[in-house]
Amino acid sequence: MSSESWPPQLKDWVARCLGQMTDTNREEAQAELRKVISDSFLHKTLWTTDWNGVQLQSLLPKPTPTLNGFTSLKRKHNDPTSTWGTPNNNTGHKKQKKTSISKQPPARALDPNDHAALSRRAARFQREHEIERQKQLHAGSVHPASQHHHYYHVRTPIPGTPDDPEVDPNVPNWDRFTIVGTCQEKFKDYLRLTSEPKPEQIRPLEVLKETLTELKKRWREKANYSWICSQFKSLRQDLTVQRIKNDFTVTVYEIHARMALEVGDLVEYNQCQSMLKGLYDLGIQGKEEEFTAYRILMLIHGRNRSDLNLYVGQLTPKQKTDPAVKHALAVQRALSTGNYHALFDLYLNAPNMGAYIMDHFINRERVVALLVITKAYKTISLTFIERELGFDSLIQAREFLQEHNAAFFQNPNSPDTELVLDCKPVQGTLMTTYEEKYRKVQIKGAV
Repeated sequence: MSSESWPPQLKDWVARCLGQMTDTNREEAQAELRKVISDSFLHKTLWTTDWNGVQLQSLLPKPTPTLNGFTSLKRKHNDPTSTWGTPNNNTGHKKQKKTSISKQPPARALDPNDHAALSRRAARFQREHEIERQKQLHAGSVHPASQHHHYYHVRTPIPGTPDDPEVDPNVPNWDRFTIVGTCQEKFKDYLRLTSEPKPEQIRPLEVLKETLTELKKRWREKANYSWICSQFKSLRQDLTVQRIKNDFTVTVYEIHARMALEVGDLVEYNQCQSMLKGLYDLGIQGKEEEFTAYRILMLIHGRNRSDLNLYVGQLTPKQKTDPAVKHALAVQRALSTGNYHALFDLYLNAPNMGAYIMDHFINRERVVALLVITKAYKTISLTFIERELGFDSLIQAREFLQEHNAAFFQNPNSPDTELVLDCKPVQGTLMTTYEEKYRKVQIKGAV
């Protein structure tokens, strides 16, 4: 498993973990680090895990004995080793701060003689920590009563704003540590964050809406995709660091996903698809059925039959009645039954952006279909191949045969409308080409 295929968030997390290791915990921490990544790889969750919130247990500080066996637990402020994540990203991870032994207990500390209260608090902390550790979920903001139990970086309040500004309805689990951007620039190239983001570098929601309008306009005007993609990644980053999750967030990811499909950028598409699934699960409205259909087609492309069957089995009756989902399910059925006539008809009549995904596996299925056809016939015309395998033109059909070493025409000097394919020699060369080009399927950024 090469680290080159890791998502950027995982690489950043590994770098942070390595930076927190010391000579005393390095061996144990490295072993745990390898196991966490290996388990995630085996369960195919490298791209879906929120790595900013994963905490290695071996890196947690050991309890420090002090007077009467108790320590003073405080939230850590301005810790240079903490990430730029928000409290929501680090829920459930302890950080203890050593304090000098004092004759007087710290302010608001529990009475060390109140053993019942201490037992209740210890049990509560242990229960909460175990739940968070097992599930690795990060839902909910930190409650004031247990803030000393969690480890995160406290953001300095924005000058000129109250310490506890009004709750933002666009941010689930909003709290006063949520970043609110102040930048007014519409366009900003994407740069990976290497430190805590600053409000003056982040665009607020209203500016981001103006940015999206301009990006859609420029895409219609045939702007360069590399620039458009960088702008969308920057827009998504500003939404992420401000923890904005609303219908606008869904729209941004849906539009970027469609653009990525149009240019064949499956890495960026899969990142958008992964985020959209989480947003839909939160109940945020969008084109869920459209992207459900895309997900089915992507699983068909990847030949991931077990995940495909599991995913299809979880579809609701409402989803199954949607035209796009019905089309994707029909594609699955045509392939499973070997009905290639139906498959290529579905390809030519795919709704939405479905044909863009099918483009990635249609030639593979054309080869399989042609292997079946050439076993049944001695000769077939190029016009038959064009019509039956869903080509747009005779030229496209002829070039396909040439590219796959299968252009064994009986009359090679005739016009395309009169070309006749000799089926017998096609079998051997076509099977070899299939093994070389299509036996293995690799989809970068797949989720």
